[in-house]
Parts: sequence; structure tokens; C-alpha cells
Amino acid sequence: MQKAFARPGATKPAIQISETDYELIANHAIRLETRFPEQAKMLFSEIDRAKVYPAEKLPPDVVTLGSVVSYSDDSSGAVRQVRLVVPGEADIEKGQVSIVTPVGVGLIGLKAGQSIDWPCPDGRPRILTILDVTRPA
Repeated sequence: MQKAFARPGATKPAIQISETDYELIANHAIRLETRFPEQAKMLFSEIDRAKVYPAEKLPPDVVTLGSVVSYSDDSSGAVRQVRLVVPGEADIEKGQVSIVTPVGVGLIGLKAGQSIDWPCPDGRPRILTILDVTRPA
């Protein structure tokens, strides 16, 4: 299992995204720059380090927008299943998590078996591990 750390200066795991997701995420980051600069910075940071593929070339176990992702949160022991969506579709009651949330940013581009040290909203450290990915048809 590949582990990496989100703390400043630490190594992060390799991520992969589709050209389509790259464009959508970049556009959301641009819209957030003025009102939510830290969220925009996190989004830009993630897509800037990603290897970008045409959608049809992206491996099937990679988290993309629209994917249903099962992951464990090692800080709490919780296992969650969420669908990663754009902000307008987010609905926590339905398990739909926005790409602009800290968890959404942390999950995008990872593949099954990868882990990332990604902070809780209050700054506490936690490790998120991708257990399973189901991509939209």
C-alpha cells in the first residue's frame, strides 16, 4: 500500500486524472480563488501534480468525478462510501461529496490500495485509504 503525507514538504502519492476532470477541477478552482483561496490552492496543487490521461486511457480503479469510492479513515476507523461530484451536486445525506471539500480533494486521482495523509477539517492528521472504486459507466 502506497502511503504519502499531505504535510508541507512531504511526498504525496502519484495521482492520475482524466483530461475532462482536469478541466472541470481547474475551472472550479479558478472560481474559488477570490472567496476561498485555500480551497483553490489545494485543488490547483492536486491537479498540477497529476498525470493527465484521455478518459478512455485512465485505469478503471482510479477515483474520478462521478466515482463511487469506498475508503477508510484511519483516524476514526470509519469506512465510508461516497460519490465524488461537482459542488452543485453535493449532498452529504446521499453520500455525494464535492470535489472542493477537503475529503474530495484528497480522494481525486488516487487508486484502489493507495493511502494519503490528509488533514481533518480541524487540522488533525488522518490517513485516508482507498478500498474500492466504481467508475460511472
